[in-house]
Amino acid sequence: MEVKNFAIAIHGGAGTVSKSSMSKWKERAYKEVLRRAVTVGSIILQKGGRALDAVMEAVMIMEDSSLFNAGRGSVFTADGKHEMDAAIMNGRNLKAGSVAGVTDVKNPILLARMVMKKSKHVLLTGEGALNFAKEQDLELKPKEYFFDQSRYNQWLRAKEKNKVALDHDEASNNKFGTVGAVALDKKGNLAAATSTGGMVNKKYGRVGDSPIIGAGTYANNATCAVSCTGHGEYFLRYCVAHEVSSLIKYANKTLEDASELIINGVLKSAGGRGGLIAIDTLGNVAMPFNTSGMYRAYKISLEKEFISIY
Repeated sequence: MEVKNFAIAIHGGAGTVSKSSMSKWKERAYKEVLRRAVTVGSIILQKGGRALDAVMEAVMIMEDSSLFNAGRGSVFTADGKHEMDAAIMNGRNLKAGSVAGVTDVKNPILLARMVMKKSKHVLLTGEGALNFAKEQDLELKPKEYFFDQSRYNQWLRAKEKNKVALDHDEASNNKFGTVGAVALDKKGNLAAATSTGGMVNKKYGRVGDSPIIGAGTYANNATCAVSCTGHGEYFLRYCVAHEVSSLIKYANKTLEDASELIINGVLKSAGGRGGLIAIDTLGNVAMPFNTSGMYRAYKISLEKEFISIY
């Protein structure tokens, strides 16, 4: 049975996003990628396509843009490399696939999809994940593909101060964000996907919340689909994505109330910064954040898309 609403929401990261330091052309560039991603996802849903395909395609568009901290625009690690994480989850059967600490793969979200579809596992890491990508004939790119001068300069500044930084924490506002998408298709199925390059100057193979099912990514047809962005350690500790689902399931909270309670209540009180996007089984959308901005967009059925940064 088809549902009345289909919907998709996407994010491109949350953090210190100052309108005064954002040039008009740069703002236009971000909004254009967000518009393209949400439009492509929406067209898939409108044609009766699966939520799983919609979130994957939307995330791939953002991974292919150097504007966001995912795929091509990933930040540098302490060793001057790029280590990418991604996850995807099907709300219909709770199947999921994720990867962490991956190098060279053009679209980590596609690799996460392959882990879900072609392996018996949920999470693959590092060299093993790369070998699996090669077995699946996924597109690999040379180091030059992932190089971006502003990201490199950002890394040099972080190294000089010997600190780990969120990719969206700089006043220069060069580039921002973990990317993600959540969707509800016409058959009533939910899906979520998240992809990130992690933290600037991260060490020791650090992994954040994005590839961890229940922390940064979660989807369940009984409740909602969630994709998170922000300071991963807090999202990991508080199992943010699953917590939103649990509040809906066990406390009968609305999507809006559950999302707000976690992001602007629990997480904010603990000192955690960031936001999330979520969609429920009725096509309601929530996009709370406790930072100065979050790159975000959504489109519900045939309504005009909503796109915002601040």
